[in-house]
Amino acid sequence: MRCRKLMMGLVLAVALAALAVCVPPTGAASRPEAEGFGAEGRGAEGLGAEGRGAGAADRGAGWAPGVSTFRGWAFDTCLAPSVGTMRRWKASDYQAVGIYYAGRGRACKRQPELTRGWMRAVRGMGWKVLPVYVGSQSPCVTAKHKKDVRMGRHPWRQGTREGRDAVRKAKALGMRQLSPLYLDMEAYTHRKKKCARTTLAFVRAWDREVRRLGFVPGFYSSANSGVRHMEAARRAGVRDLPAVMWFARWHVRPHLYREPALRRNAWHPERRIHQYAGNVKERHGGRTLKIDRNLMHAPVARIR
Repeated sequence: MRCRKLMMGLVLAVALAALAVCVPPTGAASRPEAEGFGAEGRGAEGLGAEGRGAGAADRGAGWAPGVSTFRGWAFDTCLAPSVGTMRRWKASDYQAVGIYYAGRGRACKRQPELTRGWMRAVRGMGWKVLPVYVGSQSPCVTAKHKKDVRMGRHPWRQGTREGRDAVRKAKALGMRQLSPLYLDMEAYTHRKKKCARTTLAFVRAWDREVRRLGFVPGFYSSANSGVRHMEAARRAGVRDLPAVMWFARWHVRPHLYREPALRRNAWHPERRIHQYAGNVKERHGGRTLKIDRNLMHAPVARIR
């Protein structure tokens, strides 16, 4: 009997210990569960040599000392919010913000809040910044409102020129070398071979110029168009590809390494952002914004 009671006591103790491990802590983040994301990854410095050319997209290509990476939740919005709104939104789970800072293809060309002072102010609050450049679009872009900013007949020359512009505008806002600049290429019909060649030439030229000037070239597009196209180019051994992949696939749970358009070992580690929802309204600290939601583990801007 005494032995049986002892065994029952041991079983009860083990059960209580297991229950304590399984119960989430009070105040846990309200974002949905996400593959490839943990509370320990709030920010990190990349290590190793920065990837160049085709190798920049492959597993194991780490970052040069000085490249700042962040792992967590980010939002992007067409107009940079006011400093006051950014302060109020510190009450949210987000810790990074995407800004559309330059490019002829921007929907919100006027950015009254976006100044060097704004960049310093949000950095001082602890925000990480994702700079997005919306340049010339693919000749076979699907969005009607982007057809008037399609690239011309000399994509390499045009990509080089716009890459230089991207760096110049980034520097004007106080961004330092080794900051990422994300080229926004909206969805296009990448299976049209001539269009695909033209688009790829532009992207490669833009990447090469941004790299040459000491910044990190990133790429944003729809998972089923631009991202799939870049992955095909990577598998073919094409050089001068983006170093970071920001893929849009909405209406799914946020994830970093389960994207069907990308092999798991591509753009890994610290080289992916998943935009998993778009054009949604959120309210924090009494201020409402229409935003896109992102899960990321990737470089962020270095601000003077």
